[in-house]
Amino acid sequence: MELRQLKYFLRAKELLNFTAAASELHISQSTLSQQVKQLEIELGTPLFERIGKRIKLTEAGELFHDYALQSVTSANNGFQMLKDLNNMETGELKIGVTFALRQVIATTVKQFLALYPKILVHIVYGTSEELLQKLDNFELDFILSFEEFEKNNSHQYQPLFDSPMVLIGSPESDLKKVNKIRVKDIENLPLALPAKGFSTRKYIDDVFKKKNLNLNISIEVNDIPMLLDLVKSGKYYTILAKTTIQDYDSIIAVPIIQPALMRKGMIISVKDIYEKRAVSEFYKIIDQYTNSPSPVS
Repeated sequence: MELRQLKYFLRAKELLNFTAAASELHISQSTLSQQVKQLEIELGTPLFERIGKRIKLTEAGELFHDYALQSVTSANNGFQMLKDLNNMETGELKIGVTFALRQVIATTVKQFLALYPKILVHIVYGTSEELLQKLDNFELDFILSFEEFEKNNSHQYQPLFDSPMVLIGSPESDLKKVNKIRVKDIENLPLALPAKGFSTRKYIDDVFKKKNLNLNISIEVNDIPMLLDLVKSGKYYTILAKTTIQDYDSIIAVPIIQPALMRKGMIISVKDIYEKRAVSEFYKIIDQYTNSPSPVS
C-alpha cells in the first residue's frame, strides 16, 4: 500500500469520477484506475462499484475512507514537521557542557537563539565522565569539552580553540609579583582544585605525575564558581584553563611554563549518526565565535 494510492482513492471518492479525479491529480485516467485496482487487490475487496462511467463507494470503501484520510493527513503533517525542522521553525538541541566552558556556551547560545528563536535549547552541565555517558546513551546531541586523553573510536572530535593553563590567586597573593610560573614552583602551594571526574583535574594530575611532583591539595570542589571564591579568600591557589576565568575579576592569573600547559577545547559527538540542521548551524556559530579575534584563549 502506497501513500499515492491512498491519495488517488480519496480524490476519486470525493469526485466520484475517475476522469475528473485523474485530471485534478495531473495523471492519466488509466493510471488512476490501475492504482486504485492495485489497492483493491491488496486489500482483498472492491472499494468502488463501477456503473458504466459512474462510480460509488462500496461498504468497504466507506469504512476504508476514514483510515485513508487519517493516514494521508498524518503523512502530510509529518512532511510539514520535517520541513519546519529543516527550516529551523521547530526542534530541540541538547548540549552537554563541562563546567569549565560554561561562558563559551552562554555566549554562543545567545547568538544561536537570536537567529533561531523557535529552537528549544537544553543545556546540561556536568563532568566529562558524566556527559560522555549521556552522549553514548544518545541523551545529548554533542558535548563541548576539553580534549580527552583517551579518545573513543565511536566519537568524533572537532577542535575549536587552544587555551593555556594558568595558576590563579587573589590580588593580594604573591602572584602579583610575577608574570609566569614554573610547574615545579607550584608543588608546595596550597591548592583548591576541581574534584576527580573533571577532565581538568585529570590533566593536572597527569602533568605533575610525569614530572614526579606532588600536589599540595587542601580542598577539592565540584563547582568552579565556589573554587574561585575560595581563591579570592587569599588562602588558596588553583589551576584552570584561561578560558574558564575570562569573565572573573578580583583574581590574578599567570601562565604556567616549563612545560607550557595548553588545553584544547572541542566538540565531541557520536560518529555516523544523522546530524540535524540545528546541530550543524550551532557548529557554525561556535566555530565562528571561538575563531574570532581572541574571544577565548
